[in-house]
Amino acid sequence: MDRRDNAPQENGFLKDLKTEEIEYDDKVEYNGKTYRVPYKMIKEAVFSNLESKDLIDIEHCARLQYRLLLLDSVLKAKVEFIRNRITVIYNPKDAANRKEKISKEELIAFIEKEGVIIDPQHVSERDVDYVKEIYTYQFEPATIREHAPYGYSMSEWKRMKPEWEKKQSESIRAKYNKFRKWQNSYLEQHDDLAKEYNYVKEEKKVGLVGKLLGKGKKEGEKDKGFWFHGV
Repeated sequence: MDRRDNAPQENGFLKDLKTEEIEYDDKVEYNGKTYRVPYKMIKEAVFSNLESKDLIDIEHCARLQYRLLLLDSVLKAKVEFIRNRITVIYNPKDAANRKEKISKEELIAFIEKEGVIIDPQHVSERDVDYVKEIYTYQFEPATIREHAPYGYSMSEWKRMKPEWEKKQSESIRAKYNKFRKWQNSYLEQHDDLAKEYNYVKEEKKVGLVGKLLGKGKKEGEKDKGFWFHGV
């Protein structure tokens, strides 16, 4: 225990942990495995029916969106100039986690400081499950975001997909074989690279005519030739 008269002030983060009434467990179980996540339940706020004169133009909306994202308590932000709408996913004050938090009122005050007036009657809010709606969407395989190609329904695409995947794999295999063939032919012509990559040249089979004409002789082997006997 520190008994100094001029003891340093306690770290604010540790102080909050001691006074925090809500216990936070940052581990979740998903598909039989345990993961560590920074959030559990967070909030999404949608501010709609905004005045076009407040949003000014697309460049102003982009700057506002960037400034919202700079807030440590904001996870996602989208400012839509055409729809006159702002969507923010943020960490609320009552959330059970140890990250930076912000209230809806503070969020509104920040947006209004940027020149956009919020109408309280056109503000909607909902709870967001971080693990299901954000974490798994980002880190699960891309199949959860699968959609049909343009001009096809999802049922049509499911019927077409096996044949399409088969053709894709055949095409990839053909390209790979073509590349390997070119690579081997290149190494055949460059002995120094062949030694570096431990490439062993294949001995080409020579037929009877090739042997008679002297093709396929090993290096240093004398040409024995052959005689034609007249009638």
